[in-house]
Amino acid sequence: MVLPYDDTYFMKKALQEAEYAFEAGEVPVGAVIVVQDRIIARAHNLTEKLNDVTAHAEMQAITSAANFLGGKYLKDCTLYVTLEPCQMCAGALYWSQIGKIVYGATDEQRGCGVMGTTLHPKTKISGGILADEATSLLLQFFAKKRK
Repeated sequence: MVLPYDDTYFMKKALQEAEYAFEAGEVPVGAVIVVQDRIIARAHNLTEKLNDVTAHAEMQAITSAANFLGGKYLKDCTLYVTLEPCQMCAGALYWSQIGKIVYGATDEQRGCGVMGTTLHPKTKISGGILADEATSLLLQFFAKKRK
């Protein structure tokens, strides 16, 4: 039996957010934060719109989820994000004490893994969920930018 709310289901929701970013001319990264199979935050990159280098999808989602929960810790939450978090976002996720991070595409240049970023000791992380779809959207975006 396939559960309706699995990692693929929520990553598809994050990919929808990435598509919104793509359409707005932002690097197409999307994120959702889930608690007890309920999406409590949706976000995508807003760095161009807000003229703010810190306006990554993960940062926007962390703020939204904390506001929803009324507290700064996201211990029982899972972040679904289409691209492996960068060092900045991983640092914020560390401080939020997020329970789990699930990402799509690996960022082989700036991802938290290659950068050696430390996550909270209780945070679980896994990647590769719908990685082909997330990578394809990123490649389309940068190919369009380079024309």
